[in-house]
Amino acid sequence: MSAEPIATPPGPWCPDPIRQQRADYTLEDLPNLPDDAPRVELVDGVIQVTPSPTLGHQDIASLLWLWLRSHAPDHLRATQAVGMALNANTSRQPDVLLRRAEVRPDRSLLLPGDVVLAVEVVSPGTRRIDRFAKPGEYAAAGIPFYWRIEQDPVHVYAYRLSGQLSLSGERQYELVADSAELIELTEPFEIKLPVAELTA
Repeated sequence: MSAEPIATPPGPWCPDPIRQQRADYTLEDLPNLPDDAPRVELVDGVIQVTPSPTLGHQDIASLLWLWLRSHAPDHLRATQAVGMALNANTSRQPDVLLRRAEVRPDRSLLLPGDVVLAVEVVSPGTRRIDRFAKPGEYAAAGIPFYWRIEQDPVHVYAYRLSGQLSLSGERQYELVADSAELIELTEPFEIKLPVAELTA
């Protein structure tokens, strides 16, 4: 009796190294990724696999989504894990976002004009991106509001798009509130968010 070779399943999906080197992926490639592809973001034509979030990160994001869903006015909807096209070769997936209610529910990629608020929960592996890269990209795309949530302890920083350009002539955010206890804002709607509700 001869042993037959056991078929080895292919490894997990990964981006094409040649295309990665050329940085020529576009938004049109994202819907065509295989079903087993991990969660990815597209940054300047390069596909970046996003690390799996921790349980603490997911708890904060889920509790914020729930709070926004319960408190946002009817013309706004809270959403998680949906991509946002920032330009032809860049997309990001904020941890939580607030979008306009009239956006069709069959959409899997939002445009900047669809989004009112983008929120990132900072993890050890995403500190520089969430604190510097993403706010710069979101401001350049014209997203009106950005929140950054730091963990351990949980602290919310709320920003709005500034009317003044940066020294390099780019759109930028200005800090309008930050607290580890209570976030009170009048935009994008009347908000009185006890930060403790994100850790319950």
